[in-house]
Amino acid sequence: MWRVAITIAGLDSGGGAGIHADIKTFAAMGVHGATALTCVTAQNTYEVREAQCLSPQLVRAQIMAVWDDMGIDAGKTGMLGTREIIEEVASVVGKLGFPLVVDPVMVAKSGAPLISEDAVDVLKRRLLPVAKVVTPNKPEAEKLTGMKIASVNDAEKAAEFIHKEYGTEIVVVKGGHLEGGEAIDVVYYRGSFHKFSAPRLESRATHGTGCAFSAAIAAGLAKGLDPLEAIKTAKQFIYTAIKYGVAKGKGHWPVNPTAWVEIPAERWRAYEELRAALEAIRKNAALFAKAIPEVQSNLGYVIDPRYAVDGNDVVAVPGRIVNYMGEARPSGPPAFGASSHTARKILALVGKDPNARSAMNIKYSPELVERARALGYKIAVVDRRKEPEEAKKIEGGSMKWVVGEALSQTGGTAPDIIVDLGDWGKEPQITVVGRTPTEVVEKVLRLLS
Repeated sequence: MWRVAITIAGLDSGGGAGIHADIKTFAAMGVHGATALTCVTAQNTYEVREAQCLSPQLVRAQIMAVWDDMGIDAGKTGMLGTREIIEEVASVVGKLGFPLVVDPVMVAKSGAPLISEDAVDVLKRRLLPVAKVVTPNKPEAEKLTGMKIASVNDAEKAAEFIHKEYGTEIVVVKGGHLEGGEAIDVVYYRGSFHKFSAPRLESRATHGTGCAFSAAIAAGLAKGLDPLEAIKTAKQFIYTAIKYGVAKGKGHWPVNPTAWVEIPAERWRAYEELRAALEAIRKNAALFAKAIPEVQSNLGYVIDPRYAVDGNDVVAVPGRIVNYMGEARPSGPPAFGASSHTARKILALVGKDPNARSAMNIKYSPELVERARALGYKIAVVDRRKEPEEAKKIEGGSMKWVVGEALSQTGGTAPDIIVDLGDWGKEPQITVVGRTPTEVVEKVLRLLS
């Protein structure tokens, strides 16, 4: 059953905050998103150039149009702009009665004001009493309470004050602006304090954090989650959105709400792609067996490089692909984090060329290299005897050096074939590189056929 959440907020032409962030969050959280636009801003990641607000009557009309047709299970507010719009929103939400999350937006990430000074008191006295949840950050909470907030204890006092003074049922004082290794959000609910924390991220991707966080809470409420569960989920959601933010712009980069669903989808796609490629190896088991080196083979695939962090984001074969009685056989089903060696190789490749997401090692022979040349493959030959001692001493340093040497021969883009001539105690091998495991397997098949 579809639930409907509405955002009553402004438009960010840069797409990082406001209704853009909210709608992406609603979609990622599995609810249908509706909008009531309040103001339009000419904005990017580092400045708000111009803003113009709509009439309060038009804002009300948008809310009612959604309500009369689909109903509204929960809503949130962002930039409201003027006291007249705040009055109108408080009036209509008070009558309709759906749970409302108020993000008391006052200042843009760039520092530009997003609410008129005379509207702050109206927000306190008219909107907060009809809100179920309010989510101020440190500066906003200080503005709402007149308190100086420098610690979690101060945040607790501010949260309780806002509840008692303005009547909002649940108050979340966010901890992003407080000091410390953890970002701790303080929640005041039914006379008790609750804390939700996440590791503090040193990231430029903070544009739209408040919007996406409050929208995630609203989505949770729309789905019928307990308020504390909705807030806990929203905390995890925004951590992911910041960690995998959109690296675009000169200022504060946008958060990435769709990472919440894209990463699990990417992992499933990678698994399925590798599984299909392994099936192709099984169908040509005798042929592939001839190419397996003494150290055995493996085939790996990394998820979208935008989301790849470490070896746990590379799916490969646990225990490798072995030659069993003249047939190539994967020793197990695909698994993430299954091969640190394969993962290091692929991560080194994709770090230089985002299209080089898959690789497989096969045995070295001069005949295979010549066959690769005849097929027109782009080839790089690396002599491991020239590897610097400092590279050997670093975990994963050898693989980075090999990849760096290979790409230096091919103009920075990954070759089809990396010929590793080996060294003392290191078997010479060929690494076949491609965009997908299927492409890698097809390249190997052409080499062996």
